[in-house]
Amino acid sequence: MYSKEEVQRLKREFWIDFAEKYPRKWILYDTKIKDFSFKFYADNKKAQVLIDIEHRNDEIRIIYFEKLESLKTILEDDFVKDLVFEKNFTLESGKTISRIWVEKNGLSISNRSHWDEIFDFLFEKMNALEMFFFEYCDYIRDLEMNT
Repeated sequence: MYSKEEVQRLKREFWIDFAEKYPRKWILYDTKIKDFSFKFYADNKKAQVLIDIEHRNDEIRIIYFEKLESLKTILEDDFVKDLVFEKNFTLESGKTISRIWVEKNGLSISNRSHWDEIFDFLFEKMNALEMFFFEYCDYIRDLEMNT
């Protein structure tokens, strides 16, 4: 078992090594859509690339989600397979958001021999989601355009 400090150090090293292997600026929170973000996640069981829609107004949150859902076939055929779409995802905090993600199980950031595989997965999936977003962002951002 690792101490809390060792876990924090390991996570910091993991993300620094990832940034060194794939040195580029990611969209993440800079989508120009309020509370609509791309996220990386990795723990001792899996790696994930996520799109979180956390708008406080549930109607707006659902509109954005349904816009992405309307593009699901294109997204999965041309960009990322095996995505999970969840309109009402409950965070540990109890907050309900909409989430779309892809994950790879059986990988652990505690196991340095998994790092390259995690890095490659994170890069490949985030890069593909960003390419999709750049292509369809005008449609996604425009709340007047219906799904």
